[in-house]
Amino acid sequence: MSERDVFEYALLRVVPRIERGECFNAGVLVYCRAKSFVAARTHLDEGKLRALDPQADVVGVRAALGAVEGVCAGGKSAGQAAVDDAGRRFRWLIAPRSTVVQPGPVHTGLTADPGAEVERLLDLLVR
Repeated sequence: MSERDVFEYALLRVVPRIERGECFNAGVLVYCRAKSFVAARTHLDEGKLRALDPQADVVGVRAALGAVEGVCAGGKSAGQAAVDDAGRRFRWLIAPRSTVVQPGPVHTGLTADPGAEVERLLDLLVR
């Protein structure tokens, strides 16, 4: 059995109309301190978005989801967050916000491969 490390994850939820409180999962954030790993993968179901809000800004929601992935990836696209370590970027991304794209509660688990865990969770909880 390979060594497994603790990881944390949070779902990214799309809440098209804050006042109604309806949401659906559109991505996952994964952080593994032992591996200095943080990543996000997203998948926007436009049908669900339009069902909850026919006038939803699909381009804006895609941009917000893409921004989360960019902050996780680091580099110039991450802006100021590019200089932060993986843990600080994860903590910043899971902070509560009153926006259309919101983080859910943080959960933990064990994994030998945090990169594979991101894909597994996306398939299990989002797609």
